[in-house]
Amino acid sequence: MSLFSPPTHSPLLLNTKTNLSSSSSPSYLLPLLTFSSKRSPSLTLSSPSKSGNGLASEEKKILLEQYGYDVDADKYFSQSSPKSKRKKDQQKARGGKQVQVDPPEEPKTPRTTHKLLQVLGGTARRRKLLSPNSMDVRPMMEVVKGATFNILQAACGSPASLRPGRWLDLYSGTGSVGIEALSRGCSEVHFVEMDPWVVSDVLRPNLEVTGFLDDSVIHTVRVEKFFERAEQFVGNKDTFDYISVTPPYVQVDYAVLMGLISESPFVGEDTFMVVEYPSKTNILESCGHLVKITDRRFGRTVLAIYGPTWAQKKRKSKIQKTQL
Repeated sequence: MSLFSPPTHSPLLLNTKTNLSSSSSPSYLLPLLTFSSKRSPSLTLSSPSKSGNGLASEEKKILLEQYGYDVDADKYFSQSSPKSKRKKDQQKARGGKQVQVDPPEEPKTPRTTHKLLQVLGGTARRRKLLSPNSMDVRPMMEVVKGATFNILQAACGSPASLRPGRWLDLYSGTGSVGIEALSRGCSEVHFVEMDPWVVSDVLRPNLEVTGFLDDSVIHTVRVEKFFERAEQFVGNKDTFDYISVTPPYVQVDYAVLMGLISESPFVGEDTFMVVEYPSKTNILESCGHLVKITDRRFGRTVLAIYGPTWAQKKRKSKIQKTQL
């Protein structure tokens, strides 16, 4: 019979315990062999009985070699069983086994500093201060800082220096405002800054280079948390004489922040408070019993200074005298 004749199904009998050419009685029925008349002949092994035992892979290989096939074991005998195929198809339909792999983390750019700031007045005048190269920390502009201390010194009746007292520097960042206060006569400054890197690589080195580290207390904590645990951080000491508020503009609700400050134990009857805010923000005319003394605009930055009522009256009187 030619291998390329029309498909023919022939049941062959084979005794697995004897030689393939033996004519003894078969122990089971050999699967059917199907030959195709196409150019590349294909062969299919099928069992005539569903419940019968199938041929082992080696027996199939021997049988195929008897009919002249060049047997490729990987091609004919390494196929998955119908059960495993169904399982794979079901997994594929469900999306398969999805293993979540985190994308590789990009290396973080190291944060660096430069020396563009300086102390404007007092004992540490012209000392250079560190500040981050990035924009995540925004120090008070020097022109704003200079105007702030000139107004405070005039309001306190001492144009040459600040009245001695305690200063609370909120959102201190580089510490340039608090350091300026120490340089001009303040006795103690509490710095509140939440970024540990800024504290260790910017604020503390600035205090060391100016010689004010012993006169400073650093609180590495969020401003909101500082107010919640005020007694723990500051103790039962008196109120602060000065408070500076220089927050990142877009991350602060000024109405909420001013409410926290006004209700805190830090504000006394003679406290002065400096608030820096963006020009399009509406800010309160008072903060607790403190009243707004002045509002100065520097481009997109506005500086508000609050203080006791006597300081406001004194400033108004001085303005009236200059207008006469």
